[in-house]
Amino acid sequence: MKKVLGVLSFVFVLASCQEQQKIAFVDNGEIINAYQEKIDVEAKFKLKDENFKKRADSIGQAFQLEAQSFQVNATKLSQKKQQEQYQALGQKQQLLQQQLQREQQVLTEAFNVEIDSVISNVKTFVADYGKKNGYSFILGKNEAGSVMYGVDENDITQTIIDAINADYKGKE
Repeated sequence: MKKVLGVLSFVFVLASCQEQQKIAFVDNGEIINAYQEKIDVEAKFKLKDENFKKRADSIGQAFQLEAQSFQVNATKLSQKKQQEQYQALGQKQQLLQQQLQREQQVLTEAFNVEIDSVISNVKTFVADYGKKNGYSFILGKNEAGSVMYGVDENDITQTIIDAINADYKGKE
């Protein structure tokens, strides 16, 4: 009987010494959307996109005026000269479209690079936060359903948002 009690006591001591793992979850989308760096990147590129559209509209209007001028003056030209100018105008339009497409692509790629950097910053921040605060796991909640349910006490989304934005403001 003493041995049984001794073994049970020993098992109880071992069980009580076992460390509880600290687990939490965050809503990935909510953090990204509330992160000030992402908001700043989007604002910067929205302005660049608006400027690009204004410039593209201006180029388009200038080309339209040139095309209208050609149509007005075309009757005064020989058939051969009309054909040459029509081809030149078509080539110019094609070059302008290609140039604008390249510029739009460069703008899109630059935006994607910066957004990827923002996402990487968030992942690094959450990992560092977890290490500093003794978490064994910080799970990500998203539309795919990696966390289907979690009690509100384990949701540290707002805590992370506040901390990452404070950290970002400190870097500005």
